[in-house]
Amino acid sequence: MSKLFFFLLFLLFCFSAIAQEEYIIKGTVLDVNTQIPLEAATVYFSNVKDSTVLEYTTTDKNGLFKMSSKKYEKPVFLKISYLGYQTYVEEQKGILENKDFGRLYLLENANALAGVTIKSEAPPIRVKKDTLEFHAGSFKVRPDSNVETLLKQLPGFEVDNDGKITVNGKEVTQFLVNGKTFFDKDGAMALKNLPAEIINKVQVSDFKTKKEELSKQESTSDFSSINLTIDEKKNKGFFGKFLGGYGTDNRYESSMVMNFFNNKQKISVLASSNNINSTGFSMDEVFDSMGGGRNSRGGNISSVRGKGITQSNLAGFNYTDEWYKDFNATANYNFSNTNTQNDSKSKQINLLPTGSFSTESESKSRDENTGNKANLEFEYKINPTMRLVVTPKLNLSNSNSNSSAESFSRDEDEELLNESISKSYRENKSTNFWNTINFNKAFQKKSRNLSFVFTNNNTNSDSDALTESKTIFYQNGQSDDERNQKSKNENTYDSYSADIEYTEPITDSIRVRFGADFDWTNDVKDLKTFDFEGNSQSYSVLNESLTNFITSRQNSVSPKVGITFEKNKFTFNLNSSTSIIDFDNHSLYLNKVTDLNKKYVLPYGRAQIRYKLDRSKFITLRYDYSNSLPSSSQLLPVENLANPLNTIIGNPNLNPNEKHSANINFRNFDFRTRSGYTLFVRGDYNNSEVVSISEYDASRKRTTTYENISGTYSTAIGGNWNQSIKSEAHVLRYGIGLNSSYSLDKGFTNGVLYSAKSLGITPRVYLNYDYGEVLTIAPSYSLSYNESKYSNYVTNGSANVVHRINLQTTSYWPKNWIFGNDFGYTYNSRIASGFKKDFYLWNTSLSYSFFNKNMIAKVKVYDALNQNQNFSRTISATTIRDEENTILKRYAMFSLTYKIQDFSDMKKLPRGENRREGMGEN
Repeated sequence: MSKLFFFLLFLLFCFSAIAQEEYIIKGTVLDVNTQIPLEAATVYFSNVKDSTVLEYTTTDKNGLFKMSSKKYEKPVFLKISYLGYQTYVEEQKGILENKDFGRLYLLENANALAGVTIKSEAPPIRVKKDTLEFHAGSFKVRPDSNVETLLKQLPGFEVDNDGKITVNGKEVTQFLVNGKTFFDKDGAMALKNLPAEIINKVQVSDFKTKKEELSKQESTSDFSSINLTIDEKKNKGFFGKFLGGYGTDNRYESSMVMNFFNNKQKISVLASSNNINSTGFSMDEVFDSMGGGRNSRGGNISSVRGKGITQSNLAGFNYTDEWYKDFNATANYNFSNTNTQNDSKSKQINLLPTGSFSTESESKSRDENTGNKANLEFEYKINPTMRLVVTPKLNLSNSNSNSSAESFSRDEDEELLNESISKSYRENKSTNFWNTINFNKAFQKKSRNLSFVFTNNNTNSDSDALTESKTIFYQNGQSDDERNQKSKNENTYDSYSADIEYTEPITDSIRVRFGADFDWTNDVKDLKTFDFEGNSQSYSVLNESLTNFITSRQNSVSPKVGITFEKNKFTFNLNSSTSIIDFDNHSLYLNKVTDLNKKYVLPYGRAQIRYKLDRSKFITLRYDYSNSLPSSSQLLPVENLANPLNTIIGNPNLNPNEKHSANINFRNFDFRTRSGYTLFVRGDYNNSEVVSISEYDASRKRTTTYENISGTYSTAIGGNWNQSIKSEAHVLRYGIGLNSSYSLDKGFTNGVLYSAKSLGITPRVYLNYDYGEVLTIAPSYSLSYNESKYSNYVTNGSANVVHRINLQTTSYWPKNWIFGNDFGYTYNSRIASGFKKDFYLWNTSLSYSFFNKNMIAKVKVYDALNQNQNFSRTISATTIRDEENTILKRYAMFSLTYKIQDFSDMKKLPRGENRREGMGEN
């Protein structure tokens, strides 16, 4: 750890040395007629010869700008861009000294105001109301880089080791391409597979639901959305790549992705197959689909704690087009097949108020899952004031599993309490149809709006299971439990909801909303279990204790009202509703009919305040009050005997869950200094919470039911700070972060109420250094400290600490060679004594490109030190569990990749040269 620390200091020292002798450039931007300062105008220097952007910044609320620049002895343009104004251009002989340009005036563009689009060179950054827009060509990346690499170059963007992307402190949860989803909104496909060179703009805005988008309402989300627009010059043609690889231990990987663009029509197809635990389609340029480092995003599960080894096959396509004017269609289909095998061993200590007992178990399992998912979206602009969006989705899935297990439990004196052996086979088929219809009508009066949303969700699932088990009880004279059974479970779930809302502007600043939600759900569960009959050698005897029929129907009407106040930099939103619910449950069990009808009146409220302190500082305060119903299985007093060691029965006297939530967020990012920070405080308080209660008999067989508790809470506080420094070919990005939490939980064991207070603190520091297109170094360190203290319990508490160090290096020298390394070190004090508490995980890759960089030969090694840890420990208020699972260990793989690309209107030039020719709207 000390070597890493000194290495970071060395990098900072070297960078500070090369960052000296910079000049300060400043000035003030004003409207030429009104003399009003222009906030968020983009000021930048570009090379006269090829328009390369050298330095840039934006103005503050007083129109002031200030930026630092290295000495530049060639002619440059000083340019100032602001929406609705003519671009200011002034030629300089170079950047040769500190300079104050004083007052610089922009002239309003009359043609732009009249609706005429004026074309000029696009500035690197532009602020458009609630959208932050980056001109991709102003940010140089290596040739053949993907979109994720481009995003890492943009100010305010952070991409962590898990693939999570934040912009100015807000997590990005939606990625669009030309305003449409590209396979899925999580962005894994777009980020890893679209080349950066085809991107024209990166637009960042607050995430909005489809209803908020259509009705032009303010976002109520704390998340961001990114839209990637394709450069018009690269919007006609095709590109893609093919990969095949084989390695030691019969490991293999193969994949194919092709994209066909023809203006508004875009078609993408993909396929992959591997047995290295890569269940998504997230291709990294260094490690391809190998996980454990840079490929966490997109569903890859080959992390240190992955359970089992998975063979997966995947295929899919994505399609978007404008079928005719004002009618857009989007479709995507995904086929997936995974087969996971795992051998597991565990030892669990169960903590009781009167002592403890341990359970040891071993199991072998094989699980296969096949899925077919089809998603459609049709958007029709009926007329300038009416829009209709329909989004049907169909999901067909099949799964089967085969498992065998044995376990035994002992008390503190090592006396046997029970033991069990079982094997089972299960098949399941499921069909789900989900659809949403969004209709929006805007009226002539500004902000007057009518919206209607209809949603249906229909699911049918059938499962068949064969189970053989024997459970022996050694205490209390209890009879053994022996089973040879076949069960059939048919479930049907249907839900329909309608949301109608009308918005009326009272003043220019105040809008009120009136409406109602109508919801109907019906859930039917029909379980039949048959015992094996020896004479007929068939499963023909109905086991009534394991057979039941349950229906649960819920009807609700929720009138709602809301108000929005928006003035200058202040926005206030208040939404409230009251749900009037009829909850009707019915059960037929052991020839006994149980009817349970509950009626509820549940209020809901949300208040949100957003205030823009200045152009870079934002504060958000939000409060939520919510209620939710217990499930039918928690309410119905019907026994569930599926597990011989745990009988579950509902409690008809449960109250709804009732929760208060509040959070405060403060964000600041200054484009002039390319630095920013985020602070947050969150808290939840439960007036009422449904928890499980367990009672153990002398043989440690459990009986579980449910009860309400109150007074539990959870809090979190934290923040992060980051900065980016650029000096010629050197780019340094670094930051620190802190997350902490404190909570109080309560529960029951053997009728005794206990409480658990938990504290968690996780600081993190990270750094990323790029030397041009030659070298990238990205070290990071995090520490997790967790402590729990128990009251009225068998143990007083526990504590543990986890250290994680990660170092990613990528070398692009010599030419055509890429050498990548992901090195991780983990120390976990929680690991039980007798087992190794720390381990290293090192993945390495070496590739060479030839045939004009269209062919790539690569050698990769996963877990080069063969130390991947298959042992883990989890601690809760009632258990301490040690577990070993099958995991992916060291393997080497050789692969070949072939890239293909052809754009009709595109010259095959390096990104920097080609992108500078692009023109953007002013």
